[in-house]
Amino acid sequence: MTAGRLDLSIALSDNARTRPIIDGDIGIESVTPFITTVHPSEMFWRQLKYADFDVSEMSMSSLLIAASRGDHRWVGIPVFTSRMFFHTRILVRSDRGINAPADLRGKRVAVPEYQQTSAIWSRGILQNEFGVDQRDIEWFMERTPDMSHGGSTGFTPPPSVKLNRIPPTTNIGEMMVKGEVDATLLYLTNTNLVDRSVVDLEREPSVRPLFADGAAEGRRYYAKTGIYPINHTVVVRRELLEKHPWIALNVYSAFVRAKDKSLKDARKALQPWREVGALGPDAEKGFSADPLAYGVKGPRKVLETISQFLHEQGLTDRRVAIEEVFAKSTLDV
Repeated sequence: MTAGRLDLSIALSDNARTRPIIDGDIGIESVTPFITTVHPSEMFWRQLKYADFDVSEMSMSSLLIAASRGDHRWVGIPVFTSRMFFHTRILVRSDRGINAPADLRGKRVAVPEYQQTSAIWSRGILQNEFGVDQRDIEWFMERTPDMSHGGSTGFTPPPSVKLNRIPPTTNIGEMMVKGEVDATLLYLTNTNLVDRSVVDLEREPSVRPLFADGAAEGRRYYAKTGIYPINHTVVVRRELLEKHPWIALNVYSAFVRAKDKSLKDARKALQPWREVGALGPDAEKGFSADPLAYGVKGPRKVLETISQFLHEQGLTDRRVAIEEVFAKSTLDV
């Protein structure tokens, strides 16, 4: 402990919005950070199973699931370091007659982990936008119970959902190439302790995106719903926050400054608005609210939607209230 400062172990994924904190360009007031950069899949597993860090990014779905089951070790800070239209990343075999979302009914679909946030968003959108229920699909999950987020949150398949465990001798990539599954909801090849696929499916001629123009589908969904899906939030140990309540807003403020700094690159600054189709003819005047907004007030609809999707998909026994998972001092920002 440095005089007048608090030493905190912090785990972050390496992206544009976290890089200023990782590099030390943006500091956290009254905190001496000891930062580890970790792939999100591994980071969330380590936090949920071993509580390795004082502060980290966290799967939005796992945080809500844990809270619904009485696990309140972590308090959320409304910082959202990863957002994207996950359903546009669905990959399908080109020889299975899957030309539209409805064609996924009756198919074998893989997913790294059934409860991961990207999968929640994709299944929720498939159901609410295209009428494809999770029970219409036979699922194959790559992560094993001991190396999954669900292994620490008490995951069991929802009733009436057929879920197969992919044997450790193979993986999603190999099964897609061999035709043992027809599609994958998400595909991860990043090196980490949790995921094990390595095949480059972008180079596989038998595999293509479900949505030929994923960017257009993302813009359509945003125009209809106003939702730019949230994937990761930030959490702090509850026991630490109870001793030092000021941590919540100090951490929040630092991440806001880091995001603002990341958007000063003129080329990158407008990319989030392009992704959601919120740019008008005049690029400097044509965009509306910040699609990357932190805090609770602005993204409340997005946060409430992921909570609703979790409940609809049988992964929580109720819609977890946003106020239950985020620090009280951040609810007004």
